[in-house]
Amino acid sequence: MAGEEAVSNKQVILNDYVTGFPKESDMKITTGSIKLKAPEGSNDTVLLKNLYISCDPYLRLLMSKPDRASVLGSSKPGSPLHGYGVAKVLDSTHPNYKKGDLVWGFTGWEEYSLITSPQVLIKIQHTDVPLSYYTGILGMPGMTAYAGLYEVCAPKKGEYVFVSAASGAVGQLVGQLAKLAGCYVVGSAGSKEKVDLLKNKLGFDDAFNYKEEPDLDAALKRCFPEGIDIYFENVGGKMLDAVLLNMRLCGRIAVCGMISQYNLEKPEGVHNLMLVVGKRIRMQGFAAGDYYHLYPKFLELVIPAIKEGKIVYVEDIAEGLENAPAALVGLFSGRNVGKQLVVVARE
Repeated sequence: MAGEEAVSNKQVILNDYVTGFPKESDMKITTGSIKLKAPEGSNDTVLLKNLYISCDPYLRLLMSKPDRASVLGSSKPGSPLHGYGVAKVLDSTHPNYKKGDLVWGFTGWEEYSLITSPQVLIKIQHTDVPLSYYTGILGMPGMTAYAGLYEVCAPKKGEYVFVSAASGAVGQLVGQLAKLAGCYVVGSAGSKEKVDLLKNKLGFDDAFNYKEEPDLDAALKRCFPEGIDIYFENVGGKMLDAVLLNMRLCGRIAVCGMISQYNLEKPEGVHNLMLVVGKRIRMQGFAAGDYYHLYPKFLELVIPAIKEGKIVYVEDIAEGLENAPAALVGLFSGRNVGKQLVVVARE
């Protein structure tokens, strides 16, 4: 039968658990084979052709031994990496998916993936925007920005908002959503090019290059002479310590991630946590998956804003699965400008 013959399947394999900063040599490109048909007798199985894969900082946690892995589980050495992507359904024994459906969600770093019990696959209904956006602004990073800002922090017009790692996949959207809510928004990033992007293209009120600031506390006092109401936390470490000094009474901190800590064997301590008590600060960690039930509401806000030019989104696109290891490693040196993704195949 057509589709029963095995075809080649290029994959990005994790060589071994990673310690310290990830290197391209921690991964290798191999070619396996796969039949383009769900196995006979299988239930709730979906065969995907991957179109785009998303490079995100949390993937570093999945490359560690399971005791340090994220709630999504750990990638196993000798197996393909896994993470968020955009794909087309080639075959399905799951009642919610049919051949030809476009989806975004959790998949493998490979050309084709066989997904059993696909809890994290969301059908794409709006195809009048770039499909690649579903790795970012219309996918997990978009929901992360939306949930952290609106659901965790509940911004009010006129409040002061600070976003670290502000030019990344999540940060760039947090800042623009906060501006739409009538807030004053400042972001930090790691290069002059990214600072210019924040101020001149993404509409931030101000931005600074944290690498050029010998005193982060002084930098924040310069940008926020009246203090910070909302901090969207992507960095951790010294940045969090400095922010705590500058939070206003009853401020809110949404803890999305702490990229400065992911590659350290011994995470840095935070010294100013007692200020959470005196300033009545609410500091809350969250995961985008807790809020996926709000995805339709999120789309109602964001898709019109994209079409009307009220929100812009910057992507950094690598072509070809063979370039995925370099793209992922580049996240941790700040090489990417905007959302990092990899094109596996054009639909």
